[in-house]
Amino acid sequence: MDSISIKVPVTVKAKLTEKLKARMLEELTNGIKRAELELQQIDVEESRVMKETQPNENTPEGVAQIRAIRTHFGEERQKRLEYREQAMAKKEETQKLALGAEIIQGTLERQAELKIGDDMREIMNVEVLVEDDKIIAIRS
Repeated sequence: MDSISIKVPVTVKAKLTEKLKARMLEELTNGIKRAELELQQIDVEESRVMKETQPNENTPEGVAQIRAIRTHFGEERQKRLEYREQAMAKKEETQKLALGAEIIQGTLERQAELKIGDDMREIMNVEVLVEDDKIIAIRS
């Protein structure tokens, strides 16, 4: 066998422009707002469930039911709080980024043909650079 076809990862990077920075900040702001709305909804839903079920805190079953309800809503609340904190930190980082910086957007796959004598590093280290949704460079 003299050659083989394989799938190879390709890193996609974006050159930071005003347009991209504004879009990233808007997405993060919207995510933060959505998390805050969900937190409010969780509080409302928890109150509603407590009123509907009316667990008796004087019985072991009631105490267990209250604990289960609070645990469930507490976990959901914690997920939203963590997301909001991460989004706020990411927003701060994004605001500090300099225009022209290259940021990783994701990874794609490509088919590559390997032959005896090929430079493996050259085949594996391929990246695509995008500026305002247009490919401006393919590097290896």
